[in-house]
Amino acid sequence: MNPAIQRDQTEFLYQQVVRLVRQLQQQQLLRVGDRLPSLRQLSQQLGISIPTVRQGYEELERLGIIEARDRSGYYLKAENRPQCRPVRLPLSTEPVPVRQQSLLEQFYQAVHQPGILPLGIAQPSMAQPSEKALLRTMRRVTTLAGQQVMHYGPIDGFAPLKRQLAFRYLDVGLSLQPDELIITNGGQEALAIALQAVAKAGDVIAVESPTYFGVLELIETLGMMAVEIPVCPDDGIWLADLQHALQHQPIRACVFSSSISNPMGSFMPDAQREALVQLLEQRGIPLIEDDVYGELYFGAARGRPAQCFSHQGLVLTCSSFSKTVAPSYRVGWLLPGRFGSEVWRLKRALSFASSLLNQWTMSEFIASGDYDRNLKKLRQVLALNKERMMALVQQYFPAGTKVSNPQGGAVLWIELNEQADCSDLFQQALRQGISIAPGTLFSPSQKFRNCFRLSFGVRWQPELELAIQRLGQLAIRAS
Repeated sequence: MNPAIQRDQTEFLYQQVVRLVRQLQQQQLLRVGDRLPSLRQLSQQLGISIPTVRQGYEELERLGIIEARDRSGYYLKAENRPQCRPVRLPLSTEPVPVRQQSLLEQFYQAVHQPGILPLGIAQPSMAQPSEKALLRTMRRVTTLAGQQVMHYGPIDGFAPLKRQLAFRYLDVGLSLQPDELIITNGGQEALAIALQAVAKAGDVIAVESPTYFGVLELIETLGMMAVEIPVCPDDGIWLADLQHALQHQPIRACVFSSSISNPMGSFMPDAQREALVQLLEQRGIPLIEDDVYGELYFGAARGRPAQCFSHQGLVLTCSSFSKTVAPSYRVGWLLPGRFGSEVWRLKRALSFASSLLNQWTMSEFIASGDYDRNLKKLRQVLALNKERMMALVQQYFPAGTKVSNPQGGAVLWIELNEQADCSDLFQQALRQGISIAPGTLFSPSQKFRNCFRLSFGVRWQPELELAIQRLGQLAIRAS
């Protein structure tokens, strides 16, 4: 890039830097995700001082046009259209049975069809795969452990891995003993065990709206009912709505993702998370926190798990390595609060033990430092992918399309106009070789017909941009 600028004597010099970057953006010489010239490079090319260039970049950062990345430089961000956030739906008045099996089966069949671009499934670790370091670690473990890894492991999990996890929770202010942790076969088993530990068939479970469809499938399978609590695109569930529901519905337990929600990508501030726990514990209601995206935040620091604010042991934390390392390893865990004995019994009854080899590998992967190094890169790649995909949606989708601005994770929540039917869009996109997740999957009462989830947890490639363009054309027809 060889920037040239016409000097305007009525402007401060730093404002000319701002104007130059905007011009390059409009001419598409700078695209979302591109790195801007360094301070020194632009200073030399424009004949102005480095502090002046820095002042211009800081102004662009304040305007939300660029972002600074630690030891990497400045990068162009996507700009949101005004008034483009998903709308808040009214609070549901009654619990409803969940009936999602048919549409879920269609969705999962589509994901595994050959030649389909899987933009409907959330696999953030695929954006920055760690298979080389992970396979190297597994080979080392196999050599060191020998036949030991062929046996059943302890029911509650591999002790060194549990110690590693306990140390990591100390960093976010949660003190626990390794013996309190239960290792599970992925986050889904952790959620299933947690639900069965605190509720039974016929009980009412409060869920986010929209919420992860895996939670809804569990509620359906266990014969429970669901009541929906609307999610703010920025701050998680509306506590006033939850309080109203608690006063009028026989809610037995709650399942929320207060760190990074799926599919909205909202992040509940710590003060609000503490208020949530207090609200529930005053009524003796357990909270199951689905924290699988907790480490995929885009901000300066991850939020503290809700369990940090529990005084009665009524919070159960579920998480896994599926989103941060590898879905196929199926290594998750559960912090059961005061429900430890019931959780231990359910784990023994449901699966007896989790893969010892995979647990041992994950323990060594963390101890070597490879996990944190890969996690840092993964967050950077996902944040860049988000900006790129938001820009493409804004460019190719119909006017009036609303898009979430996730604060972590790997998915966008797209809202088309009220006439659109995204179940039809799902089928049309499949015929174009693209899978998306239709919005009705994320609601037990079939809300969000005009919405869908779109994953940016993929390796970026030119074919992806063409796919978003084709999807945008289909969305225009659907609207």
